[in-house]
Amino acid sequence: MGEVVKLRRPSLAEQHKGKTLCKSGFHKWAIVKGNPFDSKQGRLVTHYRCSRCGASKTEAR
Repeated sequence: MGEVVKLRRPSLAEQHKGKTLCKSGFHKWAIVKGNPFDSKQGRLVTHYRCSRCGASKTEAR
């Protein structure tokens, strides 16, 4: 016989876990590894991405 798949909908708390923090401005920033040199500004930049919602920001040094 095949595997039994549960068709339970996730609760609202499970669906929106962590999103309310990001809406309030409390992101969980993590550094994105990649090309740290920005040729337009001519200086090093750091790229950050929120691990909860996926928003990104760039900080020049």
